[in-house]
Amino acid sequence: MPQRSIGGAPVGAIGLGAMPLSVEGRPDEEAALATLHAALDAGVTLLDTADSYHWHAGELGHNERLVARALADRPAADRAAALVATKGGRGRPGDGSWTVDGRPEHLRRACEGSLRRLGVEEIGLYQLHKPDPEVPWAESVGALRELLDAGKIRAAGVSNVDEAQILAAREILGTDLVAVQNRFSPAVRTAEPELRLCERLGLAFLPWSPLGGLSRSALDGPADTTATRTAFHRIAAERGASPQQVGLAWLLALSPAVVPIPGARRPASIRDSAAAAALTLDPAELAALSLPFA
Repeated sequence: MPQRSIGGAPVGAIGLGAMPLSVEGRPDEEAALATLHAALDAGVTLLDTADSYHWHAGELGHNERLVARALADRPAADRAAALVATKGGRGRPGDGSWTVDGRPEHLRRACEGSLRRLGVEEIGLYQLHKPDPEVPWAESVGALRELLDAGKIRAAGVSNVDEAQILAAREILGTDLVAVQNRFSPAVRTAEPELRLCERLGLAFLPWSPLGGLSRSALDGPADTTATRTAFHRIAAERGASPQQVGLAWLLALSPAVVPIPGARRPASIRDSAAAAALTLDPAELAALSLPFA
């Protein structure tokens, strides 16, 4: 698979958002592990997880444990090539809701728990999951600085942030801030200013739910539907590709900073997504896809 860079670390151009393997509608454990192995076999080396990716109460770290188990079964070279990106700062009480906790003491505890579940001494990329409106941003980001200085994490990222928050985090973390993870997809393009800022600063931009409008997200409610007659579908039919592949290829063409992290519940889904890294769209196709989504 073609490579991109996150803080100088090479990763496959397409990553895996592992959340669907642990939240509502998740597959059984055998199928989840098969999906992770399919991703690694396809050249995916960025595995995005979080301590809060679970379904029921009492399952903290469910997704991290799955990732760790899959990697434990791989050859040493595969484990060395993988970049596990996890996150702290959100919670799930087990009733379907999400909470936010950006207190430094919580983030320090969360990181220690992630280290244990992943079975590592240092996390490759640790991300602040979401700003906490009850905690000053500098305090939450300062906790990442402490974790970096303590050797608990190799690099830091922030998620669900605006331009001002990225710049403030950069002031605190310097070049140890390597990635921003925001929602961005064919249907949701509001984070383009943050993408362009990442490009200027040399940060990786990791679009979460990158297939919005083309595939259902694990966060979508039962009434949400996807479009079936868009430029992405038309070009996919002309190319003999899936609309999802066209969507991911479009994201990759937007900027060399982009590393999409599509979710998957089945091996076939991540194999399809991984194939997008080899799909090159021509200028006319890119122009059509860059029009407002409809």
